[in-house]
Amino acid sequence: MNFRHRHQEEPEINLIPFIDVLLVVLIFLMLSTTYSKFTELQITLPVANTDAQRDYPKEIIVAVSSDGRYAINKGAVDGRSIEALSLALVNAAHGSKDMVVIISADASATHQSVITVMEAARRSGLNQITFATQSTPK
Repeated sequence: MNFRHRHQEEPEINLIPFIDVLLVVLIFLMLSTTYSKFTELQITLPVANTDAQRDYPKEIIVAVSSDGRYAINKGAVDGRSIEALSLALVNAAHGSKDMVVIISADASATHQSVITVMEAARRSGLNQITFATQSTPK
């Protein structure tokens, strides 16, 4: 009888097939997933309560029409470029830098038209900008 202890080898777990399967699953998920940068949202824009209306002593009112035309203090601006609008804002400010620019844009005016007014005001040195709103029907 042989009573010697045999050295029994411990079982070894091979992880290579497991890693291969995980990589295949990861590649499958990456290829089958669709990423959308923008999702369509249904939003309702807020309505302003204009019960307490502010009165600015030094204000420049810039009206933006739906087709992209501009008017400063009810006078039409020649041209639709930033430079033309900036020159008209400088003339309306009469050299004063503490004037408040009130942007009164049509509801269907493009976003670019409003951004053009803001950029022209920045170039003119007019840093105080606000937006005109319409009161809610009661």
